[in-house]
Amino acid sequence: MLKSKYIFVAGGVMSGIGKGVAAASIGRILKSKGFKVTAIKIDPYLNVDAGTMNPIEHGEVFVTEDGTECDQDIGNYERFLDENIYDTNYITTGRVFQTVINKERNLEYNGRCVETIPDIPNEAISRIKKATRKNNADFVLIEIGGTVGEYQNILFLEAARMLKMAYPKDVLFILVSYLPIPQTIGEMKTKPTQYAVRSLNSIGIQPDFILARSARPLDEPRKKKISIFCNVPFKNIISAPDIQSIYDIPLNFEKENLGNRILNFFNLRSRKSNLKDWEKMAKSIKESKKSVKIGIVGKYFESGDFTLTDSYISVIEAIKHASSYYNLKPEISWISSEQYEKNPEKLKELKNYDGIIIPGGFGNRGIEGKIKAIEFCRKNKIPFLGLCLGMQLAVIEFARNVCNIKNANSTEFSKNCEPVIDIMEEQKKLLKNKKYGGTMRLGAYNCRLNPDTFSFKAYGNQKIISERHRHRYEFNNNYKEILEKNGMVFAGINPEKNLVEIVEIKNHPFFVGVQFHPEFKSRPLNPHPLFKEFIKTSAKK
Repeated sequence: MLKSKYIFVAGGVMSGIGKGVAAASIGRILKSKGFKVTAIKIDPYLNVDAGTMNPIEHGEVFVTEDGTECDQDIGNYERFLDENIYDTNYITTGRVFQTVINKERNLEYNGRCVETIPDIPNEAISRIKKATRKNNADFVLIEIGGTVGEYQNILFLEAARMLKMAYPKDVLFILVSYLPIPQTIGEMKTKPTQYAVRSLNSIGIQPDFILARSARPLDEPRKKKISIFCNVPFKNIISAPDIQSIYDIPLNFEKENLGNRILNFFNLRSRKSNLKDWEKMAKSIKESKKSVKIGIVGKYFESGDFTLTDSYISVIEAIKHASSYYNLKPEISWISSEQYEKNPEKLKELKNYDGIIIPGGFGNRGIEGKIKAIEFCRKNKIPFLGLCLGMQLAVIEFARNVCNIKNANSTEFSKNCEPVIDIMEEQKKLLKNKKYGGTMRLGAYNCRLNPDTFSFKAYGNQKIISERHRHRYEFNNNYKEILEKNGMVFAGINPEKNLVEIVEIKNHPFFVGVQFHPEFKSRPLNPHPLFKEFIKTSAKK
């Protein structure tokens, strides 16, 4: 194995320009050349993890196989690299400070003064090296969250500078920067990028590559200007225009030979990339003509006049993966469940969709609207997939309207109810002591599948599967007999704790609710089996 190489990816001008996808794309290219690659996300929040963050503000909380609640970019890394990313690869300001303070309390600094610099950056470097060893990586991509010039991420940029000083030939810096085209001017402007580079320079970092994000491809005059004023070789200014699909990004980077330019920077010989399967998949996503209309009934996508889809990014990508497998073009619509509470007549619009998904979530806002939507899908034979909360609401709807348990509900929403969904005993103790962060049922758990079910068929007749979880509330087994008697099928059970994982309904094209989050394990070249079966059935409708 070659000595590990570190590639830091920072952002300039503004947030949301695609640092995570850029890092993941570079990782995909290097992996296609035969290297072992891993990726690290540094979040400059004081939160220890992403579990307590608002999904509208921060985006989806992604869950790893070992149960870490982390930034959605870890999901991008998993999808692009087609490998699991673990707890070691997620770093936050909170985690770093917490560790340094604990070490100080335990006299691990041998009584010396503990200082922000260098002890905080040194702890960050220690975590980067730990992730490198765990993953046995040739290349480690490290995305630093936020934008250059922000106070929050300066300590991590300092860590990057110190690592470069220690290993000058093994560290590379990439700046992903935005070049605006003001409508009234009609010209692409490089000045914001120049200031972003100067902000990096003031910290002691000189970018080696600039990925120039913009609405249009970068032209030669702009490349020359950036090269001169930012002190970056012309060939290392990479155009990264807006595109239709994020899965085109590695292919666009390869058109500019980015992978081999990175290898040459490290004095490594150029290698051919093997992106044929990736190219085929990306082409299918882009060029599929036949559409499948999917409605997502949720509540974490409204912010003023804007629709923020990052709250459900893994669900969206899982739909895309499964659709491309069947050469279908997904048309995804965002449906606010609250409208069905105010005006039940609007439920008829659900007939316009080929399939309906109700994803995960917390809190009672919009819950009754979701339950009405589930009832409509059940009665009108519309393919339905319920994820986590979606599964729990499917149980509540069935208990109320089929089993005639009128007061059926979850104790999350009502304390005076027939608790068909209830909190586990160990969770009650945690909440009583106000231990919220990182205390849900998290990460991978086994599920034993029952034969003659949609799920058993979808998973290729596997008897035991493993899926990722993120929830506190579970199906209450005290109601299992009456629901089963009335036609609910318990298609999957966790064998260790006898917990219901999958529910289904007979005599329906596709009606499946799962307590876990299958979207976290879907990959573009390996779509999740449940999403595949759901899309396949929806397309038939």
